[in-house]
Amino acid sequence: MCRNITELRGLVPAATDEEIEAAARQYVRKVSGIQKTSDANHDAFEKAVAAVTAATTELLDSLPERRQPPKTVPPLRRPEVLARIAAREASA
Repeated sequence: MCRNITELRGLVPAATDEEIEAAARQYVRKVSGIQKTSDANHDAFEKAVAAVTAATTELLDSLPERRQPPKTVPPLRRPEVLARIAAREASA
């Protein structure tokens, strides 16, 4: 269902809170069909992101360590993504 969400279990160093929230946000976007929130759906969307973030954090904390890291690198660890974020923040 969410092919764009990368595996977070087994990352070295471990997944950050920001990476977990980004994955939760992508999941909620996918299942809700909402890409940009409006005043009408903002609170419900953010509440769902918080709940999925908490559930994901709890899951990752309770699973045993992996023997090998995942094959893909999360977007927030990719130089090209970090450059886009920095450019967006600089222009804001």
